[in-house]
Amino acid sequence: MTISSKHSRLTYLLATYIITVVVFIVAKAGFMLYQWGAEPVSMGEAAAVVGHGMTLDLSTSVYLVLLPYVCIMLSLWVKGWRWMRHILCGYHLLTALALSLVFVCDASLYEFWHFRLSASALDYLEQPSGITQSVSTGFLLLRLVAIALLTFVLYRLYVLLLPRHVERLPLKWRIASTVVAVAGIAPLIIALRGGTEVSTTNIGQAYFSQRQYLNHAAVNPLFNFLSTFKHNDDGLAIYNVYSNEECERLTAGVYTTESIGCDTLLNTRRPNVVVILLEGCGAIFTKTGGMTAVTPNLNRLMDEGVNFTNCYGNSWRTDRGTVCALSGYPSLPNVSVMKMPEKSQSMPSIASSLQQVGYETSYLYGGDINFTNMRSYLVATGFEHLTSMDDFTDATQRSAKWGVHDEVTFEALAKDIMKTHHKPFLIGYSTLSSHEPWDVPTKHLDDKVLNAFNYLDGCIGKFVARLKQSKAWDNLLIVLIPDHGISYGRYDNTQPERNHIPMLWIGGAVKAPRTINTLCNQSDMAATLLGQMGIDHKDFPFSRDVMSKTYTYPTAMHTNSSSFLLIDSTGYIIFDLDFKQFTSRGSKDIQRLLKLGKALMQSTAHDLKNR
Repeated sequence: MTISSKHSRLTYLLATYIITVVVFIVAKAGFMLYQWGAEPVSMGEAAAVVGHGMTLDLSTSVYLVLLPYVCIMLSLWVKGWRWMRHILCGYHLLTALALSLVFVCDASLYEFWHFRLSASALDYLEQPSGITQSVSTGFLLLRLVAIALLTFVLYRLYVLLLPRHVERLPLKWRIASTVVAVAGIAPLIIALRGGTEVSTTNIGQAYFSQRQYLNHAAVNPLFNFLSTFKHNDDGLAIYNVYSNEECERLTAGVYTTESIGCDTLLNTRRPNVVVILLEGCGAIFTKTGGMTAVTPNLNRLMDEGVNFTNCYGNSWRTDRGTVCALSGYPSLPNVSVMKMPEKSQSMPSIASSLQQVGYETSYLYGGDINFTNMRSYLVATGFEHLTSMDDFTDATQRSAKWGVHDEVTFEALAKDIMKTHHKPFLIGYSTLSSHEPWDVPTKHLDDKVLNAFNYLDGCIGKFVARLKQSKAWDNLLIVLIPDHGISYGRYDNTQPERNHIPMLWIGGAVKAPRTINTLCNQSDMAATLLGQMGIDHKDFPFSRDVMSKTYTYPTAMHTNSSSFLLIDSTGYIIFDLDFKQFTSRGSKDIQRLLKLGKALMQSTAHDLKNR
């Protein structure tokens, strides 16, 4: 039986798309059944896996019907359906083989890797002996047979949908059909990118559970495999400059993972903690950078809390800076750990550390929490409850380009802090209004950039004033730290000040106002916080307790897409990795700093590759 009708072209495309979606759903069920012994799931959990993974399945299925879509368009004008049918048969054979390989390899490897099939699997093809040494011949033969059978079944299924004959339409119908087909390209593009939102389709949107296996099961394996090509470990090889021994020698003493003899900043070991990542709010917009009118509330709070005056952001993007702050992990120029779920799930984090001592954890973000795989990172690293743009009213969801304005989310945050909690809590929160296009609802300054940060500052002032009037303030520690700095005026990537950021601890849990002038990185916040709470942080290999006597070599490093900044007591260098030359320098020891900077990136890349 084959399809042959007046509307056979359209019927074939729709049927092929629907069947592909169904195949992905059935593959999910097969994956869960295969892993059942080690990871049993309830019917409700299985339904949730299918439901949360559906958007990825729908989008990935569009990719697989693109060539048939083009062929059907051409068939309106090109004579000889037989040849077009041969092309489509060949395509469906390749598609069936590709899907079979992905499904079988993914299910088979998961029990060993505990993450979905990624491009890193190709590394093993360079040394096939490593595969044969890891599993038996019978194991491999059984999988080869499964691939062959599944390829046959899928191929026959797709060919069954392919019309044996199509009608030669009259000219006016061909023109009309072509117009419709061209008009259909726009919806296809929207479907490919997952909608019209700022964020595109990504793995993180399938994440929904604190049980990591359920998140993995929801992810479309083909989408996961293809998406990891641009984030695979091959890009880490460029940082291998020195031998392991030389790298260790150069970086000796930079990273310490113990807290010894710390000055006490808090009056309690178990405060309720709120970490607020201030979108783009570099120190240049505060009194530290010489501006007093832009952020008057932050300036005042610097005198009331613990003010770390010499802190530098590790990166230049939110996805990277979030990981730097919450996981105490450095950033690399060409890598976003947040976009690598197979890596980010192994990251340490403040949330997971506090969970282990009885804290409940949550995260608030007024934007699209699927953007840059943010959801998958937060869930994987211990944040139990997520609140994002979709949880607010329709009226507020579009109050800003990126989502909900800060005044609305600060209000939600204050309510959450002041409600009755049965456990100590950690709340993470990312602001978003101080971001291009700087569309904030107030105008107090003519410069739109400065005005946006003034708006953020006003939200902070009202938020803190409200909490001071509540009982929640007494045991509260609020950490204010940006996700990154921004270029503004003369402060660009040739200036160290561009990456200088404030870090401020305030709240009733703060023992006394204090100014800390020690040079440090944004990534050091995690170990410093845990050190003050008496919680071990040895799992944070690159985060240092600034208040510990073990912190004997203060340094700060920043990377962007093409250069890095390194600062120590001798001064600083900014080195362009593409042009291999200094962009800016202010040290008499630039060659040593250059070697150290490369070694620090190498040690980070080595750690990341082995996670």
